[in-house]
Order: sequence, then C-alpha cells, then structure tokens
Amino acid sequence: MIIENDDISRGSASQMAEAVRRNQVSPVELVEAHLARIEELNPKLNAYVDLRAREARAEAAAAEAAVRERAELGAMHGVPISIKSCIDVAGVKCETGSRTRLGNIPAKDAVLVARLRAAGAIVLGVTNTPEFLMAYETDNEIYGRTSNPWDLTRTAGGSSGGESAAIAACMSAAGVGSDGGGSVRVPAHFCGICGLKPTPGRIPGAGHFPQGLGPFAWLGSVGPMARTVEDLHLMLGVIAGEDVGDPVSVPVPLVEIGESELRRAAIGYFEDDGLHPVTPETRAAVRMAAETLRSRGIQVEAFRPDGLKRARELWHDVFCRIGQLAFGPMLEGKEEQLSPILRDLRAHVSTQPPLTATSLLNILCERDLLREKVLRQMEEFPVLVGPVSTGPAFRHNEVCWTTSPDSFLNTMVYSQWFNLLGFPAAVVPVSRSHEGLPIGVQIIGRPFEDEMVLAVAAAIEEKFRYREPPLLKREQVTA
Repeated sequence: MIIENDDISRGSASQMAEAVRRNQVSPVELVEAHLARIEELNPKLNAYVDLRAREARAEAAAAEAAVRERAELGAMHGVPISIKSCIDVAGVKCETGSRTRLGNIPAKDAVLVARLRAAGAIVLGVTNTPEFLMAYETDNEIYGRTSNPWDLTRTAGGSSGGESAAIAACMSAAGVGSDGGGSVRVPAHFCGICGLKPTPGRIPGAGHFPQGLGPFAWLGSVGPMARTVEDLHLMLGVIAGEDVGDPVSVPVPLVEIGESELRRAAIGYFEDDGLHPVTPETRAAVRMAAETLRSRGIQVEAFRPDGLKRARELWHDVFCRIGQLAFGPMLEGKEEQLSPILRDLRAHVSTQPPLTATSLLNILCERDLLREKVLRQMEEFPVLVGPVSTGPAFRHNEVCWTTSPDSFLNTMVYSQWFNLLGFPAAVVPVSRSHEGLPIGVQIIGRPFEDEMVLAVAAAIEEKFRYREPPLLKREQVTA
C-alpha cells in the first residue's frame, strides 16, 4: 500500500485508487506528485504536449472533498491519468501531431474519457504522437520527438509513444492509447510497460481522430496502457461497453477468468515467423514467458498459425494503401506542412499500384476469409504468445517506412497481423536486451476473449513485472 508521499507516483493505478478509498493518500497529493514529476522529467522526454494542471488541481480538491464527505467513489477516484492527443479531451489540444490540425480543441470529451472521469480519474493532460499516427516513432513538426526513459537516444515508439513514456516514467498512473498496427503494443514493449489492444468494439472509439470507419473500424482500437496488468483490467472495466458512435461496438459483458479456467487454456507460442528474424533476447523472452506459464500447470506448446505472411500483406493494403486513399485528399497541397515520416509513408504508397474497386473488394473479402482460417487453427490453441517486434527500441530516426531491410514493414510485422485479423492482444515486459532495453512479449487471443488475454498476461507478469527505467532511478537518487 502507498503511504510515503515521495513514492506515491511510483505505485500502480489500482494501488492509488485503493489508497484514496482508505484515506491513506489524498487525490491532491497524487496530482501534485505527478505534476512535480512532469515538471522534472517532461523536458527530457517530451511526452506531454498539453497539460491541464489548473483543472486537475481543482478536480483533485473536489475528489478529496468527496472522500471526506464519504461519498460513493468510482473505481479510479483520484487517480491521475493521461490521454493520447488523438482522443478528444474537452478544452485540450487534439492535434494528432499535425500542423494541418494546429489549434484544434474539442468541445467535449470522447466517450471513453467521459467514462474515466465518471469513475473518478483525473486527466493531467494529453501526450505526443507522430503525425496522423502513421509511424512507430513519435515525432512531429509541432512538438518534436518523444524519447525513451530507458535511453534518451532511443524512441519511445509510436504512435502512442507519448503515453508509453509518460507512464513508464511515472508521470501518469495509466492512460489510453490507440492501435492500428501496434501503436499501443510497440510503445509498451519499447518502454517496459503493459498495454492492451482490445477487440475492436469492446471500447468505443468515438472521439478518436482519425475516425474509425469502414475497414479502419476493425483494423484499429483504443486501449489502456499502464504499469501493471491489473490496471489494464481495471481500466477495461471502466471504459468498455457499447456506444452508438462506434460502428463495430457490441454489447459484450465483462467476465472474470478464474484460476481453473486459466489452467484449462491451451497456449501456443512462437519465437518468430520464419521470415522476419528477431534478436536472440527476443527469442529468449518468449521462451521465458512460455516456461512461466508451464510452471503454473498450463499446457504450452510450440505453435504458429499459417497465413500470417498474407495477413501482413493485407494489413499493408488497408493501413497504407486504403489509408492513403481515405486521408490523402485532406493533405493535398499541404506537403510542406507534413512531417518527414508522413512524407516517407506517402512516398512509399506512391510506388504501389493504384487501387481499383475490384482490388479493394477483393482485399476486404480476403481479409474475412483469412480471419476464419486463423480462427479455425486457434481452436486448438485459443491463446498465442509471441514477439511484439523484431527487437527493442531503435535509435531516433534509425527506422522508417522505406528503409530496407529494417523498415517498419519488416520490424513491426509481429503486431500488424493482429490488427488485420481484429484479435485482442496484450503486452507485458519480460526481460532486457544486452543494452539494457526492455523486451516485452505479446499475448494474443480470439475476438472478444480479451479477459483471457489479460489473465494469461497477468500469469506471465507475476514473475517479471514493471521495473523503473534508469531515468527514474537517477531522479530518485538525487531527490
């Protein structure tokens, strides 16, 4: 339990909420501790792009008064959180890293933000993204790049890089990112935290930019990021639920996965896909996760589904080619305003053959057939464990869309498959590279079995858990 004021920002969101309920720490103390850490570390990391310090302090005071008055408290009462700056927070910038959206300020909260507030969470501010979320490095022409708290010369990932850096550095207890090709999972892996890409439709995406319509509705989803799997589960319980503003939203009730059900699960694991080599430490992390599950009495066997190569190709068609078809017109004539990474993606797409109505229809239909094929294979192994990417965080500007062989299309394929298929997937930190960088593993499940994914993730996490990055340890020593 959290007691010492110097340590309160280092606890989990669940611990903070419990400490508030027990009146062991006040929401005011929590918010002030986080704002102090932001003041100290954000200049080094560049995770936050807009703070609402005054409003957060006022909300913390009101939350503290509610505790004194013994009012009914929400599940996240007084917990300071952050939100990726592509998700609407009333009165706060939502520019998605683009000069074409400079000064965009929403008038109302996204549905998931409103649900978090209703549960008592306090939004500290919004975090950095690459332009239009189209990269695995968080860098843009408005705010610049976000650095990794494990190594400032490395990226925090993308597109939820600001979120991952803020949470890993304890500048936020937890937050929400979005994931259309690994954008929650890759930053979580790079920064040594946990993240969940839920099944599309479990958490409403209304209020997210770009809007999730057509094939983008089942390609991407918004999801929680935190330092513990318990916190992912807590946030899922708060923000999941049907909403008419999300075209794939469904009324799926939350369930609890007990130990007996977990032990009955059959889990398949793979160290690579046979095409995109991973680092030795990445292989070792997957083996360590598999062995940890075996030690719990869970059946774990080597298994890799067929069809993943084609899944990546179809993901590329939807994310890159159809994405350019959808969003290209709004950028015409504005090339000089775009970030180098987005220009790089557009250059890559320009080399692809133009889409026709027939090719577009074939892509969408083949995706559904491939999804069925993989799901039938997963009847034997309903949960998979594998890499998140080919390696740990890369150096700033080291990888982009057109660099070969270390392009985004080759290094991030391990996450892209499951956006195409619409499967839930979580990331937990497991080990370190020889350079001391975090390495996570990915846990994948069948659609709408998000809770089983989290249960397996929690079983792995029991052995490994979040560790503080060096930036925090240096700050702790000098404090």
